[in-house]
Amino acid sequence: MEEKKPTNLVVTQQGGVVRNVLNQLKLIFRLMGDSRVNIFAKLIPVGALAYLFSPDPVMLPIVGVVDDAALLWLGSYVFTELCPPEVVAEHMKELAGNMTVPAHDEIVDAETTDVSDKPS
Repeated sequence: MEEKKPTNLVVTQQGGVVRNVLNQLKLIFRLMGDSRVNIFAKLIPVGALAYLFSPDPVMLPIVGVVDDAALLWLGSYVFTELCPPEVVAEHMKELAGNMTVPAHDEIVDAETTDVSDKPS
């Protein structure tokens, strides 16, 4: 059996869990709109989202929330793994470009002055 090569795609923790979840959602939306991604792979996030809105058993409300979250995570993971690695890397690079910190030569050191429209 052929072993799967590990990808060199490394996602660093930048800004905490909320930012990472938002970046993952942005990545999924970008990949859903990319024509280079297989149409059958695009069914995975759609199916996970449909499962999210399906009714959960009333007897086990907490288990229902946990399995919804687990399936959303699993669906997003499987979807990004099934997408072509070069396409995922391209979109990740574009998303990471939005989060870069400007270099010191791009920062302007200045003082502000309040200007009033009314004459004194």
